Amino acid sequence: MAWDIERTKQLLLDAGTAEFSARGLAGARVDRIAANAGVNKERIYQYYGNKEQFFGEVLSHQLALVMDAVPITGSGIDAVVDYAGRVFDYQRTHPELARLTFWEGLELDAPVAEEFRRERSISKVDLVLEAVPDLSREDAEELLLTILTLSDGYQVLPHLNSLYTGTRHGDTARLDRRRESIRTVVRATLDALTA
Repeated sequence: MAWDIERTKQLLLDAGTAEFSARGLAGARVDRIAANAGVNKERIYQYYGNKEQFFGEVLSHQLALVMDAVPITGSGIDAVVDYAGRVFDYQRTHPELARLTFWEGLELDAPVAEEFRRERSISKVDLVLEAVPDLSREDAEELLLTILTLSDGYQVLPHLNSLYTGTRHGDTARLDRRRESIRTVVRATLDALTA
């Protein structure tokens, strides 16, 4: 029977996502990732290099998933406000990317897989500018950072929600209110920038 390399890589990426998002780069264990994937740990080194390179591959994979799953569609302010709500929706059901990027920021001096991620980030800025051409590039960049930090922050700082609102992190009504708060901030920002 032939070895299914793509399936093996996907198993490793899935197990790596779970491990790195839960424990960070320093706390993650290659042995545990391999065991959870049901794959020999040597495959990680063979396919991805060292643990930090594998972390970069996992993070890049998660970024590609959200970029593909949450496109900016349409034009005008409403398109970007809609995008902000959908980013939050995606993050609330897939918090791994937010957790991975927070671990990266805490543990590393520079982004992993920087060139690939920068290209994807620039293309997202371009899409914001297509939707709202009155924005400057700098404003579009800042707007995207705002959307991402508001959506990601909620996923990695769950105790703040409990302290400020007295609700549990997974409370559906609370999540809906948070989503609308993010949309309101984005709309107000866009209204101010395009006035």
